[in-house]
Amino acid sequence: MKTGLYSRLALNGIRKNKRLYIPYIITCSGMVMMFYIISFLSESEVIGTTFGASVMQLCLRLGCIVIGVFSLIFLFYTNSFLIRRRKKEFGLYNILGMGKWNIARVLTLESMMVAVISIFGGLFCGILFSKLAELLMVNILRIETDFNLHLSVGAVLWTMGLFSAVFLLILLNTLKQIRLSNPVELLHSENSGEKPPKSNWFLALAGIIIMALAYYIAISIDDPISALVWFMIAVVMVITATYLLFISGSVVFCKILKKKKNYYYKTNHFVSVSSMVFRMKRNGAGLASICILCTMVLVMVSSTVCLYMGAEDSLRKRCPRNIGINITVDEFEDLHSKQVNSLKEAAYRTAAESGEKPENILSYNMVSFLAAINENRITASNLTDYADAHSVFILDIDDYNRMMDASETLNKGEALIYLTENYKFNESTVQLEGCEALKIKKEVDTFIENRGSVISMTGSMFLFVSDFQETVAPLMQLADAKGDRFVTLSAYYGYNLSCDDEKQKEIYSQYSETYTSDNSAVNSITVDCSAEAKTEFYGLYGSLFFLGILLGTVFVFAAVLIIYYKQISEGYEDQSRFDIMQKVGMNKKEIRKSINSQVLTVFFLPLLTSAVHLGFAFPMIYKILKLFAITDLSFLILVTVSCFAVFGFCYIVVYKITSKAYYSIVSGAKKD
Repeated sequence: MKTGLYSRLALNGIRKNKRLYIPYIITCSGMVMMFYIISFLSESEVIGTTFGASVMQLCLRLGCIVIGVFSLIFLFYTNSFLIRRRKKEFGLYNILGMGKWNIARVLTLESMMVAVISIFGGLFCGILFSKLAELLMVNILRIETDFNLHLSVGAVLWTMGLFSAVFLLILLNTLKQIRLSNPVELLHSENSGEKPPKSNWFLALAGIIIMALAYYIAISIDDPISALVWFMIAVVMVITATYLLFISGSVVFCKILKKKKNYYYKTNHFVSVSSMVFRMKRNGAGLASICILCTMVLVMVSSTVCLYMGAEDSLRKRCPRNIGINITVDEFEDLHSKQVNSLKEAAYRTAAESGEKPENILSYNMVSFLAAINENRITASNLTDYADAHSVFILDIDDYNRMMDASETLNKGEALIYLTENYKFNESTVQLEGCEALKIKKEVDTFIENRGSVISMTGSMFLFVSDFQETVAPLMQLADAKGDRFVTLSAYYGYNLSCDDEKQKEIYSQYSETYTSDNSAVNSITVDCSAEAKTEFYGLYGSLFFLGILLGTVFVFAAVLIIYYKQISEGYEDQSRFDIMQKVGMNKKEIRKSINSQVLTVFFLPLLTSAVHLGFAFPMIYKILKLFAITDLSFLILVTVSCFAVFGFCYIVVYKITSKAYYSIVSGAKKD
């Protein structure tokens, strides 16, 4: 057989099945493009020179791994739709005299054509849009760069190598299926697996139990640490339960519908339910995949959007002033020592010498420590189990009044209390270790938090007392076996500046290089700059946001393609059935009603289930976001609902397009 014939057969195979191959090639090219773009950004010199570049590029490299693994699994899955449709054609070739070796050559040429078009098309688009993606990312990260388009040779080689291997594995899997099949099996492959599956109540019940346990974990976890640990376990349980329910539970559901005579024995329901129950086992796996992908998109996009949009608020909590210094000392007398005062004066003087006037000066002393809180008893220790540790801060009532412009008064043995959003304390007294019990006079609604309280994973307590030194003196005696104190005595001094971020960084750098301290009075000093921290914040949150958008886009493409192939492949399978129905008197209007019944019954099930998954996952997502100081619940709800609304609209558009394609096939309006 001439070599040219193989090429013509391969081209004709792609051309005659363009309804299947064009979306497949577009998706493959999209995967290649996404992988190249993320690989390009992970090696970008522009991003590599920014503050926090190692964290950003680590996130991007992890994104490369995710897309690489997902591409392998997903392209294997979608290729199965193509091969299932083509097996009848290959069986006919076999009966007409072509050996399996000849068919293998045709398939190899087809795979090579698809691979070349996909890889080079994807690389072309990736190179074309790589700079746009880089500009988008630097805009998200709020850094400046110039426009110069360049090619990343390393990213190109990695992309070509990975997807060449993926297409080779797909080809080998296809050739294996052809080799192990006989001509009769290939001819009847489209009708294989049409035996009605049995109702597996055990697996359906197992799916319900696993799902219920996963939901219970999601809503019962109280602290963010446990939420972070249990999140992946709950995810695995939800994925397992979803597949069990869609594969086995859907069959049971269809059998229940068949028993409802008022529903089943109607023209539009009879055909759709009868059709679904025959192939629901295979159909259920596709629907479960769509549901999982929808849930992943919604969780990923809503979380990363909240992180990025809430970065400013989180930054303000961590850095209450543009420039702040935290000085730790060993004794009370040192809080007012010459060395501590000189450090504060130097911070003020550095800004003044740069032509800037410090504003909103914030200055206070405090004692801070980790503690185990049992009812009203607070025990300071060097806890290693952070799931049980709370941050406690003690300040003088005079500092509170000055900072909050208040006029609160306290008697001896009384205290005001402030609790961060992620902690509740319902006792009327508080018993500090080694101290007399303090009566809680009032819980205040707001206070200026600090870095220690914001990064506290299990919540913080602020106590404001009338006699600061007398109250905390017993705590200063607490130490471990090595003599290390459990509590930290510190002085904070900070101020705001009206200049831009670059000038703030300059002042911060000058002070960091010039301050000196006398170790006899000062234990340690930490200098914070909100402008410097902002770069770090947007480096981490921005890269997560960018990666979330890219991966969300990939998963949306995957869900759309699975939906499309499910509709198209089922359309071809149902074409002969509906043709018979038309011959026995079923008109096109009844066919359309039957199609709508089938599509609506199945198509929106994954979307509704993903909404339920998202609803139960929401409390756990909120607790995890608290670790990043995102505590605005109403904002998170708004973002999540908005993401679901946008995604739902896109889902309906896909439904309209694919249901129309399905109808055109089964009604004979278009035939390839």
